[in-house]
Amino acid sequence: MPDQPIRGFMNSSAAVCEAVLRLRGPQLAEALEDVLRTMLDSSHGLFVPAGTGLPGVRAGQGEPGAGERLGADIVWDSQYYGRYEVARSTRYGEAERQGLSSLAKLTASQLHVHSLAQRSTHAYVQVEAQLAHQSQILDQIHESVLTMDLTGYITSWNKGAENLFGYSALEAIGRNILFLYTDEEAGLRDAFVEEGGRMMEVRRRKKSGEIFWASLSLSPLCDMEERPVGLIAYLTDITERKLAEERLHHLAYYDALTDLPNRTLLAKLVDQALMVAQRNDEAGCVLFIDLNRFKLINDTLGRAIGDELLRQVAQRFRASLREQDLLARLSGDEFAVGLFDIRQHFEATTVAQKLHAALDQPFLIAGHDLRVGASIGISVYPQDGGDAETLLRLADIAMARAKQGGGNAAESVAFYSHDMNQGMQERMRIESGLRHALGNGELLLHYQPKFEIGSGRIIGAEALVRWRHPERGLVPPSEFIPLAEATGQVVQVGEWVLDTACAQAAVWQRAGLPPFRLAVNVSAREFTPALPGRVTDTLARYGLDASWLELEITESTLMHNIERVIDIMDCITALGVTLSLDDFGTGYSSLSYLKRFPIDTLKIDRSFTTGIPGDSNDCAIASTVISIGRQLKHRVIAEGVETLEQLAFLRKSGCDEVQGYLLSRPLPANEFELALRENWALIA
Repeated sequence: MPDQPIRGFMNSSAAVCEAVLRLRGPQLAEALEDVLRTMLDSSHGLFVPAGTGLPGVRAGQGEPGAGERLGADIVWDSQYYGRYEVARSTRYGEAERQGLSSLAKLTASQLHVHSLAQRSTHAYVQVEAQLAHQSQILDQIHESVLTMDLTGYITSWNKGAENLFGYSALEAIGRNILFLYTDEEAGLRDAFVEEGGRMMEVRRRKKSGEIFWASLSLSPLCDMEERPVGLIAYLTDITERKLAEERLHHLAYYDALTDLPNRTLLAKLVDQALMVAQRNDEAGCVLFIDLNRFKLINDTLGRAIGDELLRQVAQRFRASLREQDLLARLSGDEFAVGLFDIRQHFEATTVAQKLHAALDQPFLIAGHDLRVGASIGISVYPQDGGDAETLLRLADIAMARAKQGGGNAAESVAFYSHDMNQGMQERMRIESGLRHALGNGELLLHYQPKFEIGSGRIIGAEALVRWRHPERGLVPPSEFIPLAEATGQVVQVGEWVLDTACAQAAVWQRAGLPPFRLAVNVSAREFTPALPGRVTDTLARYGLDASWLELEITESTLMHNIERVIDIMDCITALGVTLSLDDFGTGYSSLSYLKRFPIDTLKIDRSFTTGIPGDSNDCAIASTVISIGRQLKHRVIAEGVETLEQLAFLRKSGCDEVQGYLLSRPLPANEFELALRENWALIA
């Protein structure tokens, strides 16, 4: 066939585009072959797609006769898509060859465009599937996840957020995040919104109006070029944990009985207030309050009554103070008040008076009409101290001084002073040293002879404890015995004295000395139902006859629970041990009780002996005591006799025995024994 223009090329181009767009596989191949055969006027035309083997005649088309084969590869940008093959008996001209080449290029371009579109569609489907998959994952997790743009408008909202807040995604998306804030936060912008990645605990509002605690974390949301376009918020409900923390905090910082701050919280609050006071150049005070008579009520009526009393005291104290004043319960019956919004420290006395006034009315508890007082110590900022612990400690020292006021409201308030602190430090040194002395053999006994006035004979002795301090030498009893009484150490000291005195008496007993009365002082703290048993055990331990031992008890011992005291006395005298009433006349003994006490001797206190014979009052008291003793058939002994005039007056008044430096000072055991033997030899 002679060369001629390709017929219908434009129609062929449209047909190729239509086929590539609509058909796939064998249908596409057949359509392209039809276009090829029509365009080149050939009955034998093939489209061989890439990957199907070498090009050849399609099955069923047959082999052409004598003529020419013509082919063209379908290639676009090095991408091979297949090949066109045609054959006919006549030869192809140049125009037909160019037409085939153009058709191959057109087909390649259409297949390339279709391939790109197919890949894009596949990628889009994959992205959609991935997003749907991620959406399912976000909806299945417990945590609420939401996203927002940089201005705070919500752009996504998962199922966890729906469950947490109660809003559906439809209700939440498009609204500003501020609608979830509580009223107090509504006008605020989170400080870390721009930063992201930080954790914080916030309060948020649910659709129901309920306020809850949430753990919030914000992370930046970025586009493909890593530019921030929004934020991802993760929220978890932590309300239960916060409530548990609040309960633990309350237990750690508040008193369980009164719901007042405890000592730990008070110290924190006082230190904070001191920082403000320092900046503003203000004064401040700490009041340390100890209730009077509370222990007696608690021990007598029981802990339930005592606890209710403390609760009501706390309520009255709180009602007496300003809102800004700090009130705390420290321990037991001890309270503290912090005053910092004051102009002058002496304003604390007004507050102390209010606290005293709050206790004026009785407390009616379980049918009991109860009354308590208070001793109040005050320390002042800044002159006394600059921190809470120092001010509390010094106020406690001042309170101890106030307690010596005896319950009088006017005298039971004391400001701290430096001298007071020195005295307290000395007291603490003595207390600590005495505890050490008991365990390290620093205590010893001296024995002061008792003389019978009529015969001049030594008829007994009083065992007096001495403290041989390794640095201070002999410490006077007046320094440590009152302290031992106040701290309760007198019980341990008394036990040691009784044991040591009985051990020494047993030595003299074995040495063949005739029995004499060795007097041992017994404090009120020791005078308990356990005392007779302790005396019995001590006598038995050393094999000491009871006739050697005399117990001296003070008049104040007899003033509490008379019947119990008499029972203890009867048990002691039943052992054969005699009793002496020490310091008679200094207390408040009733003569009606005195006649019931199974005592052997009355002892005139040295405070009355000192004024004899110049002081008529002392002479009258001494004479009266001697007269009472005679009428009750008790022996009478006077202590502190230091002059011949005192001895003469007592002899004339009928006193039986005396002791004092006029006749003998207290002596170590060996010197006392020597004095005893010499006295007996002299009398004999």
